[in-house]
Amino acid sequence: MLKLEHVEKRLGDFCLQDISFELPKGYIMGLIGENGAGKTTLLNIILGLYQPDNGKVKLFNKEYVNAEQLIRNQISYVLTDENLFLPDISLSDNVGLFGKYYDNYEKDSLFDYCRQFSLDTGKKWKHISKGEKLKFQFAFALSHHSRLLVLDEPAANFDPAFQEQFLHMLTQFVSSGESSVILVTHQLSQLDRIADYITFLHRGKMVCSTEKETLTDSFRLVKGEEYKINLINQERIVYKEKNHYGVSALVRHCSMDSYDAALTVTIPVLEEMMYYFIKSGKLDEGSEELAEICLK
Repeated sequence: MLKLEHVEKRLGDFCLQDISFELPKGYIMGLIGENGAGKTTLLNIILGLYQPDNGKVKLFNKEYVNAEQLIRNQISYVLTDENLFLPDISLSDNVGLFGKYYDNYEKDSLFDYCRQFSLDTGKKWKHISKGEKLKFQFAFALSHHSRLLVLDEPAANFDPAFQEQFLHMLTQFVSSGESSVILVTHQLSQLDRIADYITFLHRGKMVCSTEKETLTDSFRLVKGEEYKINLINQERIVYKEKNHYGVSALVRHCSMDSYDAALTVTIPVLEEMMYYFIKSGKLDEGSEELAEICLK
């Protein structure tokens, strides 16, 4: 579905460095990282809006340089940019203009989604809220039956009820095994629920790109008295910190590892792992440290 090979891109003082990963068809990939990590830059490269300075981007085993029209016809997207449609005409007129650029666009499907999302297609684009604009982008994206759906932080502007519907629709989108999703979100609990793969960026570098289950199985969050945690091999500890109730630590884990019965040991969620990785400071120490702290 998607393959990046040693992709690099410099924009002013920022540089996306040596990004390589694959996304098979039929899966959801969560793209995570703090603000400024390079997530939006990477999405723009995948969408063909930026050309990489080095490396290759292949979608459906093709490259933009020789198959741009075919690739664009099979990608849909929802971006936080509010200027994707013409502001002074209705939603209905907008899709009349833009739908024709996609071979598999279905007008009836678009209007069905708009009804599901309680969108008034007679309203002008400039007169609807930011959340409604993102819902309309999502409806339009779904209506041309793409193979790859790229989403940049849409859910942050959805109400809680629609967020549930949104996540359900993403799992339905990939259920045939023929389509995939890349989702950028700071709401990592959503990725805990639906993501199959996680790609983690930090200051333009790739920390890891792996199956979510492999990542979560490789670490444990351990809480308890400090002297008990200090008995754990310190090379296994990614980062530890004191709190009102003792010490908590993110620990590298394998199936053979055992822990003192007095310690509380849980499988960390993505938000916890990202917090401890960044707090450790080790992500800034070079590629060898990146390889040690996470999986490649």
